[in-house]
Amino acid sequence: MMGTGNELRENTMSVEHIQNSVKDVIAYLNENPKDALSNDPAVTAVMEDGLRCRATGEGGETIVTDMPQAIGGGGSAPSPGWLSRAALATCDATRIALHAAQLGIKLDTLEVTTDSVSDDRGLLGLDKSVPAGPLSFRTRVTIGAAGVDEKTLREIVDFAVAHSPVADGCRRETPSKLEITIA
Repeated sequence: MMGTGNELRENTMSVEHIQNSVKDVIAYLNENPKDALSNDPAVTAVMEDGLRCRATGEGGETIVTDMPQAIGGGGSAPSPGWLSRAALATCDATRIALHAAQLGIKLDTLEVTTDSVSDDRGLLGLDKSVPAGPLSFRTRVTIGAAGVDEKTLREIVDFAVAHSPVADGCRRETPSKLEITIA
């Protein structure tokens, strides 16, 4: 759990608890590799008003997005692009903390900041050569653990980001299909 600033607070999920949980999952998946593949829960987005949109998961999880006023939104909630950067930053932070715990390392500091460069002409379809999504992402990690050398901390970050599901989805082309129902 993040504290104010970049210091980690004590929480109920100790390094040992996370480490043991991951060991158990790894052991299970090594014995049952067919169980490693799963369908991720669906998320359904419904337009509420103007460009304000509510997304709800199968478990009742909810987020709301809106676009900035400059493009016709109400600016009442984060944009989908902001949420994608938040997903990347939090997924990387989670994966870093998870890998550190796997190694038995208690992090004292972990802060992940993600930003991107976009060209709004792609969003608006003004230039076919400009992609609609970000042209690039940048992730900055601040990490610290008492008694752990810089090389080990860098290796934790490198391994974790290489195995972060959201970061992976941003880096590689993922097969997708579109199904349309006319109501």
